[in-house]
Amino acid sequence: MPILKSLGVADPKMPRAGTLPLRSSRNPFEEVPGLEGETGDLGPLPNGTSCRRRATLEKLAGLAPFRLGWSPGRRAGSPGDGQPRSFLGRMLAPGIRRSSADFGLLARLQGSRGHGDEEATGEAARRLAFLRLGRGPKPRRASLAERVVPTGEAAPEPPPKIREPPKMKEPLSVLEILSLIQRRELARADEHILELEAEELASSGGGAPGPPQAPGAGGGRRARDVALLYEALQRELWALVRETLAGPGPGAGVGPGAVAQLGQVLVQEEAADGRRGPGAARRLRARWAEAVARAARERLEAAAPGAPGGGLAGRLEALRARLLEDLAVVRGRLAPAYPAGLGAFGVYLRGYHGALAEWLGAAARRRLPLADRYALLHWHNQVYPREVLGLVDMVALENGELGPLLSPGTLLGLEDECVTDVKAQTRAALLRVLQEDEERWGCLEDQPSSLAQDVCELLEEHTERAPRISKEFGERMAHCCLGGLAEFLQSFQQRVERFHENPGIRELPTDVYISRTIALVNCGPPLRALAERLARVSPPESEPAREASACALDRVTRLCHRVLIDLLFQELQPHFNKLMRRKWLSSTEALDGIVGTLGAQALALRRMQDEPYQALVAELHRRALVEYVRPLLRGRLRCRSARTRSRMAGRLREDAAQLQRLFRRLESQASWLDAVVPHLAEVLQLEDTPSIQVEVGVLVRDYPDIRRKHVAALLDVRGFPRAAGRQEILAVARDLELSEAGAPPARARAFFADIPVARPSFCLSFPLLLGRLPVSGLAGPRLARLSVRPRPGAPAAAGARR
Repeated sequence: MPILKSLGVADPKMPRAGTLPLRSSRNPFEEVPGLEGETGDLGPLPNGTSCRRRATLEKLAGLAPFRLGWSPGRRAGSPGDGQPRSFLGRMLAPGIRRSSADFGLLARLQGSRGHGDEEATGEAARRLAFLRLGRGPKPRRASLAERVVPTGEAAPEPPPKIREPPKMKEPLSVLEILSLIQRRELARADEHILELEAEELASSGGGAPGPPQAPGAGGGRRARDVALLYEALQRELWALVRETLAGPGPGAGVGPGAVAQLGQVLVQEEAADGRRGPGAARRLRARWAEAVARAARERLEAAAPGAPGGGLAGRLEALRARLLEDLAVVRGRLAPAYPAGLGAFGVYLRGYHGALAEWLGAAARRRLPLADRYALLHWHNQVYPREVLGLVDMVALENGELGPLLSPGTLLGLEDECVTDVKAQTRAALLRVLQEDEERWGCLEDQPSSLAQDVCELLEEHTERAPRISKEFGERMAHCCLGGLAEFLQSFQQRVERFHENPGIRELPTDVYISRTIALVNCGPPLRALAERLARVSPPESEPAREASACALDRVTRLCHRVLIDLLFQELQPHFNKLMRRKWLSSTEALDGIVGTLGAQALALRRMQDEPYQALVAELHRRALVEYVRPLLRGRLRCRSARTRSRMAGRLREDAAQLQRLFRRLESQASWLDAVVPHLAEVLQLEDTPSIQVEVGVLVRDYPDIRRKHVAALLDVRGFPRAAGRQEILAVARDLELSEAGAPPARARAFFADIPVARPSFCLSFPLLLGRLPVSGLAGPRLARLSVRPRPGAPAAAGARR
């Protein structure tokens, strides 16, 4: 009892006010109705325990505070309104409906917190834990196999499962299929459309599906529904194609699943087209390719608007960037999502190629400036094949290579327009440059000329761009520019001739005039190189233009060289007049003056470019030796004795060596002239006729333009005493002259042709008579006397005639 008091439990023998004592029944937790304050013997419980002890445990478990209300007239065991009873009694009592209060108490027992007091919730959780400790662990129930099969025997195999028949799918309505399309469940929607189409085909008698019928019968309505569904399906399909290529990151907003569904629809419809037949095929695959082409066209138009304005080169660069961006997305993200049999990458590539062809065709039909036509042709022929198609796997194309962007006729028209514009523009520009440069020719100031550089820049702008477009176009442009250059050089030649023929120009200071002439000569090498380069590129029909260009430049160069040489030899002429006189044999004054003047003028000539400078120095070398040999063959000085011949030959050798050293310093390439004076000196010095014959033969061989009159004049200077030996020497010259009569020497190798001599005497032509008339009756000594006797006054008369 003290223990119960300490636990807060009243004496079980003393009934509590407002409660009824428990009685023994079939349900030990069922409450027994009674009067307030009545006590009775409850009796033992079915398990042998005392009801009082059970009631105490219930109190200890916290289940006692459930009170029962009782009123007269109520059935025993029925709860009263608003009066709580025991939770377990409510749960175990049959036929009693659980109220919301019971589920609230169950929630409190399970430990969840309700809207009531948190302390009551905690108290309920503690009571529930106490009850679980009292029940102990849950006993294990034997399985059905353990009950049937004895221990130690193997359990029989379970009977095979009977496969249930598949459930029939219920067909979807039109609105449900439309809802699938709007949610972009395209493959599933297409399957139901195909089913609906098959039903319509069956209801119409099994024929091939035709166009939608007018509304009326069931079959007509179904056909119209199928057509409308296909329209909605295609709208979503092509919108999906457009969305995969739209936005800042193409394909970023559409996942690969949607693209895969699009491909699955195309595969399903292609298989259905095989069942439909050619007349009723939907051909969604071809329409898909058209949708791709439309989307590509929109992408390219957005990247580079086709309206004129701005430079075409910038829009073409934007097209290149857009093509590379979109094709990279197609190759890396979109094409793998399609079924492999569709060849998706080839379809997209052809779509972009066709859209690009339309864009370029529209641009080519407009009147473009020359720079834009160049840019269009270069992009079409070089940039697109190399920088776009060169980075694309062309194996993905199923039907071979792509067609041309522009037709051959369009390309040829663009090239023709370029050639026409270049011809007109370069002609006007070249004449303007020539006019501006000519205005500075007569100025006293020594201004550098940029004529050749300007001309080359004007033509090279076109001759360098055209070959980068195509080889054929480069040839056409080279032919056009070469013709324009030939016309320009002919005008240039005419103006140079007028410049040198103008008397007022000759009044310029000599150094200014020489400098201006050198500047005109310097225009030749770069223009000649340009003409040769264009001739190598252009077709064979450009050869006349090349020859005209070279001829004009040669005339300009020769004219300027002649002017410079004439000016130089006007200053050298007094020194040449002192040659071949008696004072010349013992003095080097004349030759020193020649060498000094040439060396001084060479400093000014060094400003000439290498090619014309070499030609000028070679001509100076030849002209100087011609002027040196001219007085020798004229007979200013005659040798009367062997001593005089020896002195004269020695002076000739010394002067030849000095001139040779001079022209080597001047970098003359005309080394063939170095031997002419030593050969003449040998002829003068030798005494025996055979040696002289040999030397004359060498002289004629090295200088084919020498004639017998030159040899005769040289023999006259030498003073050959015997007529027979003279004829033998002249016969050698005659034989060599006759053997080479059919091949006249080139102008560059001519030397003796510029040296006139006096008319030959009778004796020089007499051997010709000997070859035609019989000479047996003629007395040899008499002819000898005729040949060696000089005609009185012959040299003087010859000099007067010259």
